Amino acid sequence: MKPLDAQQLRRIPASIWVLGFVSLLMDVSSEMIHSLLPLFMVSGLGASALTVGLIEGMAEATALIVKVFSGVLSDYLGRRKGLALLGYGLGALSKPLFALAPGMGLVVTARLIDRVGKGIRGAPRDALVADLTPPQIRGAAFGLRQALDTVGAFLGPLLAVGLMLMWANDFRAVFWLAVIPGALAVLLLLFGVQEPPRSSTAPRVNPIKPANLRRLSADYWWVVGIAALFTLARFSEAFLVLQAQRTGVPMAWVPLVMVAMNLVYALAAYPFGKLSDHLGESKLGLLAGGLVLLIAADLVLARAEHWPMLLCGVALWGVHMAMTQGLLATLVADTAPPDLRGTAYGFFNLLSGLAMLLASAAAGWLWDAHGAPSTFYAGAGFCVLALLVLLAYARRTRISASV
Repeated sequence: MKPLDAQQLRRIPASIWVLGFVSLLMDVSSEMIHSLLPLFMVSGLGASALTVGLIEGMAEATALIVKVFSGVLSDYLGRRKGLALLGYGLGALSKPLFALAPGMGLVVTARLIDRVGKGIRGAPRDALVADLTPPQIRGAAFGLRQALDTVGAFLGPLLAVGLMLMWANDFRAVFWLAVIPGALAVLLLLFGVQEPPRSSTAPRVNPIKPANLRRLSADYWWVVGIAALFTLARFSEAFLVLQAQRTGVPMAWVPLVMVAMNLVYALAAYPFGKLSDHLGESKLGLLAGGLVLLIAADLVLARAEHWPMLLCGVALWGVHMAMTQGLLATLVADTAPPDLRGTAYGFFNLLSGLAMLLASAAAGWLWDAHGAPSTFYAGAGFCVLALLVLLAYARRTRISASV
């Protein structure tokens, strides 16, 4: 893998950098809460692993399904920033509800509001990245945004660990402090991102009318299907947190699992994004490599009884995320018409959301019924299925020349 290219980084538009720091701040806010939330639900509110799996699955599925509608609407309006701002605003407004929650009802409500916000902002933000970036550096741009996003995703749990130690495991105090970076993210987006100009004379059309949907190519739908299989193989990361607790890690230190995973993810996301720009048709090989790493991560985590194996599995999980997530987003941009990118990201996330719901519910049931190792072994099995489908597609056809 080549080192970071400073000249290429300078070619990435300023608004992409700002979007990255917006994601960083919101992820600090969210992960301060989410890295502790499974423990809060299980130890503080008496929830089962199945309940955690169902809530996490519903929450993530809600976010991904809402992206369909926000993506379609952003294509219809021809504008992305307003919807992104609404989504980040809802995310920020949900944070105080976690601190105020007396029971599971308000926790579920806050989690769903937070994920609705994520769903509203996700597809317009990704489409905005694609709109702002020249095609030849699109992989690097998505990798950079994902890397900054993931820096927030490990800073959040790191802050959570320090605050839990300082405040004697006071969950609610940590949740209150998480409100601040969420509010800063909204302000940075409002004042720091400039949307590219749009033609004022172009007529508005329905992006999901049959004639437009037929413009989404077979290659695009293959990418969508493969991404759904990836998500089915990779259930909610809440189970990484529960596995850390199961191995005997003290409660205040459990969020370090997410710190480790996201640190690896953040360091590797941009280099892998840049690498994908130079691979052409070999991008499918990078996806396959990511699946192989996820199989290895699941097998290691299934047998983890102590810190070293746990951290090894978590690190492999992080490298898998770095190899695949930005690349899948790039493939959607490359295989969809520019005026339908919001819609394309919406359907992409709809199927991924349904897969996340199924995967997390199944993971929770397996955990309660057959023990933690069965959850990770099942994940490895779905990885093998996804890998076989990816290899079959690679033999059947190639991604179009624009990839």
